[in-house]
Amino acid sequence: MKPAVGVVVFAFILLLADAAEASATTVNQQTFPQLAMPIEHINYTITKNNVAVWATVDGEYPIHTDNRNLDGLPMLYPMPPNATNITVTLNGKEVAWSNYTQTYSSMVHKTAIGDWWQIYCLLENISDTFTLRIHYEHPLEAVNGSYVFLYDLNIAQYLSAENPTSTAYFTVYFETDLAELDVYTAPPDSAPSEWKPKEYTLTHEGAVSTLKVEMQSQYAIVLPGDLAIVFSDGASPSNSNSKKTEESPLWIIPVALDIFLIAIVLYVKRKSLVSWLSSRKSAG
Repeated sequence: MKPAVGVVVFAFILLLADAAEASATTVNQQTFPQLAMPIEHINYTITKNNVAVWATVDGEYPIHTDNRNLDGLPMLYPMPPNATNITVTLNGKEVAWSNYTQTYSSMVHKTAIGDWWQIYCLLENISDTFTLRIHYEHPLEAVNGSYVFLYDLNIAQYLSAENPTSTAYFTVYFETDLAELDVYTAPPDSAPSEWKPKEYTLTHEGAVSTLKVEMQSQYAIVLPGDLAIVFSDGASPSNSNSKKTEESPLWIIPVALDIFLIAIVLYVKRKSLVSWLSSRKSAG
């Protein structure tokens, strides 16, 4: 199943503020260090209440630098529409953030499915190794009975000859009725019809389905693109209609057969009654 364009998605992109962006803030101009992120862990929890389907996103990003004694490292993080309960922590300590796009309206993050707003953080007192954690939540919008979320694997700036590989580990917990699931790699600027199927594992324990996917990226090799996951639950309108369509023959055929048999019986009885009346008339 290929997703429709225009659905609400969520993703992660950790961006260095470039010179033009940094000049719009009070951060001193400086040469940014070389960054490396050999692994990253992204956990999603998909839940449903009486109103909407919600995504809870928790990302953990162990980052290495060449430690150039920075006064602070300005970083931007794009957010999907209607994101809420946003928390950023650096080595376990909460970091203040601001709505960068609200202050500078032109500073949006471009994606293949629309523009996202961005938050701004200044990471201070960092060492050559630090761990960034980001949490947020937002509702998902259904389009044609399906939901899609996209992880924008903007990893190129973390790859170098010295640190040539990075692996993103995804774990998605579906606490909803999972009726249909498709996983794709989606190259930047690609249309949904160009997305390619991606291998994954899916396990079930009680009412929870757990999806696991790995995305590997390597320096100087064409990157696989972003990760797109499309799913539908059993309660969506389109699935309800589809289910009815699929199940209809199971009960329509027996009912139709019963009606046909009753019609035959009535026909036979009518013929017998007509013959009996005819014979009595002849006898009279």
